[in-house]
Amino acid sequence: MGQVSISVNGRAYDIACDNGQEEHLERLATVVDERVAGLVTSVGQAGDARLLVMASLLIADELAEAYGDLAKLKDENKTSGGADRAAEKLNALAARIEGIADRLISA
Repeated sequence: MGQVSISVNGRAYDIACDNGQEEHLERLATVVDERVAGLVTSVGQAGDARLLVMASLLIADELAEAYGDLAKLKDENKTSGGADRAAEKLNALAARIEGIADRLISA
């Protein structure tokens, strides 16, 4: 079992993870920290818990939007007979959704 120290809003957290996932977790923590920093700029220091909840909701909103886009593309793909362009868009959206899901899991 691996372990990584991350920092969100200037506070250190020790997080356990699967071996080999340390760098991935650090990248995800950077995304969360950047989102929290943006919130601090907008609303000020509202407390760590509140800021983390707000950041999680923003990331969840992005994920929901990406899932909606993916569903639309799947529907278009069904009606258009499976065009290569639609498949490329689906793959890009799937990668985006996976990235957002990874960030949400670690948040």
